[in-house]
Amino acid sequence: MSGQSVSQAEVKRAIRGGIARYFDDCRARVPAFIDRHFHYPGAIATNRMALGWDMLRAPLNLLWAPFYALACLLRFLLPERRGLIWLHRLLNRVPAGLTTRVQEHISQLILMELLNDRREGPLLERYLIEALEEIYQKQTFEPVDHQRFSRQLEPLIADAISQYRVTRTAAADITNSLSCTVLGAFAFQKFTPGGIGLGVVLATMLAQTLAARDFFLGETIGGWYYSVFPPEPTLAVTAGVMIAVMAALAAFAALSGMIFDPVQAAVGLHRRRLNKLLDHLERDVTRTTQSSFRPKDQFVARILDTFDMIRAGLL
Repeated sequence: MSGQSVSQAEVKRAIRGGIARYFDDCRARVPAFIDRHFHYPGAIATNRMALGWDMLRAPLNLLWAPFYALACLLRFLLPERRGLIWLHRLLNRVPAGLTTRVQEHISQLILMELLNDRREGPLLERYLIEALEEIYQKQTFEPVDHQRFSRQLEPLIADAISQYRVTRTAAADITNSLSCTVLGAFAFQKFTPGGIGLGVVLATMLAQTLAARDFFLGETIGGWYYSVFPPEPTLAVTAGVMIAVMAALAAFAALSGMIFDPVQAAVGLHRRRLNKLLDHLERDVTRTTQSSFRPKDQFVARILDTFDMIRAGLL
């Protein structure tokens, strides 16, 4: 068979077959990847990079996350009409937040180990060459631009990994909400679905303690009295306690992966996210579309934040 006798349809089928085999092999590497980096002891090595500047980047990301989620929601809801193209371009430029060392480390691990199997150069290109060699039987032929697919894959991978980073921030935010709920239930017998609710409870307790200390009949009687008629905390006390709670939660968020990455790995969340990332990448590369990987974790986190504010009376 000569190169000229190979039809364009055969070339396309070969390329699609090479892409399918490549992503099937990527999926086969997911369980070992999770065991190495999200189970103990790998989870400790992965997340100890948060020590340092990530302790500052993590709280800034948590504060920025609602604005990024709003931009994503508007981009999804608003029609891409001629008069709104400028708005879509503006929303597309909204950054997801600061890239932490942990996020950068995991991104490199996904790129080098999961997508390239620790080999030099783009692994997809090798699969495409093998697929084309099968139909051309290694004879001399007009070269096919298989590198075009590698070039198309690069921005898709970059965007998909960026979205995966967003899930890390969202997971930390959800972890904070759940931790506050558990802490409030067991320590204070209160429903505190987030840092704001926990801050309100602690501010009320602090105001009660300060008022009892200054009670004219003594602190003991004051404690009894204010347990029945709790005082309203001042705005300064509430704000101060909330800032302290948010700072503590932010520090916890930076290191929470050491605890919750193994939990997420055990219940299959990491496997589901990584397989979903690969599924979307395969579809986008095969169809040469724009990146379609848009995890919903950040919107779950924002719903919990909104409920926390409603519970605390801020909305």
